[in-house]
Amino acid sequence: MNAETADTTEPTGPTEGSDGAASRRREQRGWYFYDFACSVYSTSVLTVFIGPYLTSIAKASADADGFVHPLGIPVRAGSLFPYAISVSVVIAVILMPIAGAAADRTGRKKPLLAAAAYVGAAATTGMFFLDGHRYLLGAFLLIVANASVSVSMVLYNAYLPQIAEPDERDAVSSRGWAFGYTSGAFVLVLNLVLYTGHDSFGLSESDAVRICLASAGVWWGAFTIVPLRRLRDRKVAPSGEGAVGSGWRQLLATLRDMRRHPLTLSFLLAYLVYNDGVQTVISQASVYGSEELGLDQTTLITAVLLVQVLAVAGALGMGRLARTYGAKRTILGSLVVWTLILLAGYFLPAGKPAFFYALAAAIGLVLGGSQALSRSLFSHLVPRGKEAEYFSAYEMSDRGLSWLGPLVFGLAYQLTGSYRDAIVSLVAFFAIGSVLLARVPIRRAVAAAGNPVPERI
Repeated sequence: MNAETADTTEPTGPTEGSDGAASRRREQRGWYFYDFACSVYSTSVLTVFIGPYLTSIAKASADADGFVHPLGIPVRAGSLFPYAISVSVVIAVILMPIAGAAADRTGRKKPLLAAAAYVGAAATTGMFFLDGHRYLLGAFLLIVANASVSVSMVLYNAYLPQIAEPDERDAVSSRGWAFGYTSGAFVLVLNLVLYTGHDSFGLSESDAVRICLASAGVWWGAFTIVPLRRLRDRKVAPSGEGAVGSGWRQLLATLRDMRRHPLTLSFLLAYLVYNDGVQTVISQASVYGSEELGLDQTTLITAVLLVQVLAVAGALGMGRLARTYGAKRTILGSLVVWTLILLAGYFLPAGKPAFFYALAAAIGLVLGGSQALSRSLFSHLVPRGKEAEYFSAYEMSDRGLSWLGPLVFGLAYQLTGSYRDAIVSLVAFFAIGSVLLARVPIRRAVAAAGNPVPERI
């Protein structure tokens, strides 16, 4: 839950007299840098390096049947990474409302943001020590880092209504997003140089990967100093509620209120399903590429760079399509493309980087647009005066509930021993999500929320 949602929180806009335009711009510039700091974790660590590397460590530690036994539980080595992602998201779901409520109650978002950021950065930096058979340490550090980045993003996003006027927020939010993509792409280029030239640097391949992992944690921690220096906390009205209780009570109250707007809730359910598929494809693509297709790390890095670049172009292109055909139809079209991507991935030949690049290009073209249009479409379905709490639930679903896809992926591999079967199992998320979205009468849903119905939606 975002810290902006409780009744006792600070004002939802930058209304204090000391918050002039210059002061707001200073805070906004500092705010951008948290995206710049933590996005490197998402791109370099989660999307590129940790999946294949942790899987290789687990396989080196596996028994003759290919199983490792964390806490005595038999787990196929190739399923360890997706299972760890699922566990991290469940932990984040528990912690996010607690962190949000603590920020509401005390008004001290900055110390909480610092704690979440530096716990995550420390766990990521600690990945330098993942060698030999330390798969348990790797899974633990991944769980800590992934849960930490989710908690920190809730607190980070809660600053937006305080540092930007309503008519500024789209632009400010977009700049933060651009900062994140810029840092992710820049560090990936540095990673590519280090990894491909590791021999000339006197490093083994494993050393290069571990340095890339640890450097993301150092980058995350170093650039977090900027927002911590620029952002400031606001006073709040006193509240006697505890952080745990008030956080969960507010979330439940928002969900109960959504029952009065069943069409809005129906859209959110559809989004939950297909977004889970999107997030799982992104997190598991590098494992699929390395383990099933036999592609090297250089190919994976350049493929992710391609996704980063084309995601921006795709978002702009799908925005234009939405102006012509409406957001709902455009999103449904993107879900068809996602399904075709998975089916093509199932038949992708091993050892053929060109085909993997083509698939990465397709992912990039639909990734940014499907997520951007989903958020904008949801904004039309939110009753006036309840934007903060409804978008808190949306943020929870976007960041906190994407655990089922990795679990299904891991179980499919656990049961079949085939990454091709695991990747094609994700088609269910896009198929079910498409059916649920198609059944939502969007124009009626907008009107039911009390909002004007756009000509194209």
